[in-house]
Amino acid sequence: MRVIIAPDSFKECLPAETVADAIATGWLRGAPADRVVKIPLADGGEGTTTTLVGAMRGTLHQARVSGPSGAPVDAVYGLIDDGKTAIVEVAEASGLHCVAEADRNAMTASSYGTGELIMAALKHRPETLIVCLGGSATTDGGAGLLQALGAQLLDRDGRPIPPGGAGLRYLSKVDVRAARACLDGIRLVVACDVTNPLLGADGAAAVFGPQKGATPDNVHTLDNNLRHFASCVARQGYDISSFAGSGAAGGLGGTVAGILNATLQPGIELVMNAVGMDAQMQHADLVITAEGAIDGQSASGKTPTGVARLAQNYGVPVIGLAGQLGAGPMDAVHQAGVTALFAIAPGPISKNDAIAGAARLLEAQAEQLARLTSALQQKTGA
Repeated sequence: MRVIIAPDSFKECLPAETVADAIATGWLRGAPADRVVKIPLADGGEGTTTTLVGAMRGTLHQARVSGPSGAPVDAVYGLIDDGKTAIVEVAEASGLHCVAEADRNAMTASSYGTGELIMAALKHRPETLIVCLGGSATTDGGAGLLQALGAQLLDRDGRPIPPGGAGLRYLSKVDVRAARACLDGIRLVVACDVTNPLLGADGAAAVFGPQKGATPDNVHTLDNNLRHFASCVARQGYDISSFAGSGAAGGLGGTVAGILNATLQPGIELVMNAVGMDAQMQHADLVITAEGAIDGQSASGKTPTGVARLAQNYGVPVIGLAGQLGAGPMDAVHQAGVTALFAIAPGPISKNDAIAGAARLLEAQAEQLARLTSALQQKTGA
């Protein structure tokens, strides 16, 4: 049997390559005669730059930029196509992993460092810039990014607004001409990992704010502030809130598409095209995908369902492995093509133990699934 192993990273735990290695090791213990093909993936979130650079035989470059809290972080960006295309990942400069969990502040976290990383990549004079959204610690609507590119976001006294989503409430005057000029003549593509809107119950603050440290009161404030931001830029003729994906990366999706004229593209589709996933899928008997958490939101642009939708085209069954499965219904995930879902933990386990033992748990679960699959094959004579 030919088995494709196509996981995403386990956020703040294991890169996609390590996840794929662990699943492959376990599977081959349980079914040593199977042919296993490892294809690490990403959907615009953490690890997308390295995945694309590896698939396209590009180069990685490092820059020191401002992290979400303002403290400096070392981030990487990529160049592919002989330098004609640059790749910048929000998670590298403004990601959750850049800030210790206890220190996360959804109100003040800024995307300024992502703008600095874009400026570093632009020094290579690329023709195309891919900005990968996902894994951000920010809910500032991309205001920090705009400021780093030279935009003026000022309060009523003509002073720059404070960083983060909290600072948006003070916004009175907007001038984004300098930011737009930075990207003049460059094709801007955004690899987006969700389809959420900017505002409301399914928006950036409500859905993703809590994982960034936002309290219920913070969520309400952030949503109102993002609404104010959208209203201010709308008076300048820019729409940052009416389309799917505008809520990605704390609202950064809305800004790069609505103000900087980026084309939004599902990140998982961009990555799968780069690695030739379609050609691999045509010869597969089974696909195993994985992500740190799989829940109802996974149907909105995440790796497991992106892989499953492609597999559906060829009638290939898909097994999804997760460090954590959501408690709600998984109908949308199954409708996307995921045949069955399994959590890798054998029982109740602390978060620290789950992270420390993730590779081992992936191996163990993969081995058991391989044993079951092999037994069924032998029974049916397949």
